[in-house]
Amino acid sequence: MKKQFAVIGLGRFGFSVAKTLSNLGYEVMAIDASEDRIQEASQVVTHVVQADSTDEEAIRALGLRNFDVVVVAIGQDIQASILSTIILKEIGVPKVVVKAQTELHGKVLRKVGADKVIYPERDMGQRVAHHLISSNIIDHIELSEDYSIVEIGASRQMIGRSLRQLDIRAKYGCNVLGIKTGEQINIAPNAEDLIREQDVLVIVGKNSDLEHFEKTFAE
Repeated sequence: MKKQFAVIGLGRFGFSVAKTLSNLGYEVMAIDASEDRIQEASQVVTHVVQADSTDEEAIRALGLRNFDVVVVAIGQDIQASILSTIILKEIGVPKVVVKAQTELHGKVLRKVGADKVIYPERDMGQRVAHHLISSNIIDHIELSEDYSIVEIGASRQMIGRSLRQLDIRAKYGCNVLGIKTGEQINIAPNAEDLIREQDVLVIVGKNSDLEHFEKTFAE
């Protein structure tokens, strides 16, 4: 049985999350206090509800405790974000994922029970910065303050060389998790695999080591 999701707050981020989950075939309930936003969401998700997420009785009536994940994507109203998180955990929602505006906001959310805190604006800023630093960087995902995963396009220095020749782990302290070739991905590359033009390497490592690697192979 597929997971069920609810998204509270249908600003740009919340709407995008709800629409993407729905497009992937999941059942999604979208919740917002704005009638206009609810009407817009009704075109793309399974269920829409106009409700105030800080009203405990209203939230209990929606049966959200039966959903696998509830995403609190409320925008600038930090108080509403925190109150909604408290209510959701008190009624027994198994996993609450909350959008935070600042590090302090995130710390408060974790203290009141948020299972996962996300920082969309910060994370997008980091991805854009990495794109600007190196034209080879396709994507950058922060795992923690010290570790990340990057997708980096094969540069001219890599093409025609094997992973053994590049010796990425020994020279840069990073591990190659996979090699993407078009729509295919090799999730267990061996040392003799050659890097071809337009290949994409999926690499994990310390941020400092990844930065060294990116600069070495930047074009």
